[in-house]
Amino acid sequence: MKQIVLKDVFTAIIDDFRDNERWGSAHIYQSALNAFLAFSNNPRFKLKDLSPAVLKHFEQYLRKRNCSWNTVATYMRSLRSAYNRCVDIGRVPYVPRLFEHVHTGARTNIKRALDTSDLKRLLAWIDDGVDDCISPDVRKAGVIFALMFLLRGLPFVDLAFLRKTDLCGNVLVYRRKKTGRLLTVVLPSEAIRLMVEIENRDRRSPYLFSIIGNWEDQEKAYREYQSALRFFNYKLVELGRYLGIGAHLSTYAARHSWATLAYHCEIHPGIISEAMGHSSIAVTETYLKPFQDERIDEANKQIIAFVKR
Repeated sequence: MKQIVLKDVFTAIIDDFRDNERWGSAHIYQSALNAFLAFSNNPRFKLKDLSPAVLKHFEQYLRKRNCSWNTVATYMRSLRSAYNRCVDIGRVPYVPRLFEHVHTGARTNIKRALDTSDLKRLLAWIDDGVDDCISPDVRKAGVIFALMFLLRGLPFVDLAFLRKTDLCGNVLVYRRKKTGRLLTVVLPSEAIRLMVEIENRDRRSPYLFSIIGNWEDQEKAYREYQSALRFFNYKLVELGRYLGIGAHLSTYAARHSWATLAYHCEIHPGIISEAMGHSSIAVTETYLKPFQDERIDEANKQIIAFVKR
């Protein structure tokens, strides 16, 4: 059996993603490959040489470089997917429980949602209009955050790639970039006002908002999106400091904040999942797990207090 080189497998997968314009997946697999090659210092590393020990050392390598547990899991899942593809076609032998002792799941004990008081403060600041004490870029970042929250936790990538044709009157119809699910959102009046503030006034552009300039080369457009994401998150941190918000303010926090408030309003997780366009309710539960744990802990306190009466 010909020895399969890990880099060759990843390169083929990445090329396939690019051919299908799945730029986000291509970027993730490229990042995972780069990290593993830096770890192994061997561009000809054989896929058959993956072992529990090698994977554990790779995990430790990533953590020492301050990679988050979610980044570790993402890279490990990429490796596992590449390995499984080759197992399925008989190119490498199957090793039972190869990835069992490394982290491949999402961390659910990290709160990314804003407290209700912080969210109210931010939305009130947005409603007050232009603030001369803050730059237009920071104002725009805040408006985008508020808009993402008002549109059921709309992901930044979906917002950036929204097209003018996706909007018909007060109804937004779009496909999620990550899952391909078709979502229909009736715009609340608060969202309409904000959309008018940051709408794309370039008649040539197909995009609803002026976040991405390139509409002919989708790979370049995706790189623009990544740059815009970093820029807006940087500006949101600046806004968080200005407003005295203790939690980390990011585009991702808008989505978690919507899901968390929906949960506290006792909306069924299945409805939250549908509203957010998740691939399954299991994904939604990773958002809600920290707050479900809080409720369980509170219930435990009530039980103990009742017994001790």
